Amino acid sequence: MSHHTPPHSPRKWRGGRRFFPFVFFFFSIISLFIGGTAAVLYLIFSEYAGVKNIWFLLCGVPFAVALLAIFTAFKLYTRFGRPMGEIFNAIDSIAEGNLSVRVPVSDSPQFNELTKRFNKMVSELERAEQQRRNLTTDIAHELRTPLHIIQGNLEGIIDGVYQPTSEHINNTLDETKLLARLVNDLQTLSLAEAGQLPLHPTRFLLADLLDDLTSSFSSQASSLGIDLQTNIYDPSKEFSADYDRLNQVLSNLISNAIRHTPQGGRISIEIEAASGGIKIVVRDTGEGIPAEEIPFIFDRFWRGDKSRTGRTNSGLGLAIAKQLIHAHHGTIEVQSKVNEGTTFIIELPE
Repeated sequence: MSHHTPPHSPRKWRGGRRFFPFVFFFFSIISLFIGGTAAVLYLIFSEYAGVKNIWFLLCGVPFAVALLAIFTAFKLYTRFGRPMGEIFNAIDSIAEGNLSVRVPVSDSPQFNELTKRFNKMVSELERAEQQRRNLTTDIAHELRTPLHIIQGNLEGIIDGVYQPTSEHINNTLDETKLLARLVNDLQTLSLAEAGQLPLHPTRFLLADLLDDLTSSFSSQASSLGIDLQTNIYDPSKEFSADYDRLNQVLSNLISNAIRHTPQGGRISIEIEAASGGIKIVVRDTGEGIPAEEIPFIFDRFWRGDKSRTGRTNSGLGLAIAKQLIHAHHGTIEVQSKVNEGTTFIIELPE
């Protein structure tokens, strides 16, 4: 059964704009009538010098009032009607799915700020819509490679091309683990974005958190010739948070830092006091991130490697890290320069 889209209110406004020339024409006719009547009355009574000025005043006032009304109507339309019409037309276009529309900045001070905020809102909607469209493509891209490898290995074994050796079986198992990790990461991210990810806060020593991170990554960093350092302003400082989730965030940041820091580089994890909470800084001397990429590093499936040749990570780590920090009512930001390094700054309230 077909459905008809009901007309939008902005269409009515456009009709009102088309009606404006007729109103202007109507006022012009009325003004000419009043002016003509005033001129005729003035000529009739001009021979009476005593009442000449009085009749001039009485006949001229309606004409002046009409002109003033026309001028006022035009100014009101220019200052209020035209900007409102442009905004309503833009709303109508957005309702029809056109998110590329923008409202020209108005000279009217009453609408200047409104127009800027409206355009900013539409820009965010357009960016969100683009991310939504890219999400399906990205997920399909991430799933395609491991599925093809699994399918190829199994078909090869069935057809006798491959022997069911431990090597082929382990390769297939590794791909299934990659798929499982991707699915788990997507589930974690979806729950965190929906505000439904359960947190289990506990009271713990921040020094213990640093010790766990050091023990997890010191061997890997040492084998790559990277100096891993930690520093805390107060070793006896206790903090309340979900220990496992916070460890997950920092582990992801350190893992990324190790992957992008060359031999002889340095990675540091520092915990500092902050107003009303703590600040955790993860700093490296690696390759850095280009300035044009920084606004997108917390997006799903963002990777510094545009070719996506690296398959050890899902491309969701930073997106998950951001959502987990937000779930703790904290903030995370990044500062980076190419060939100088990257710094992630996390602030968490008590």
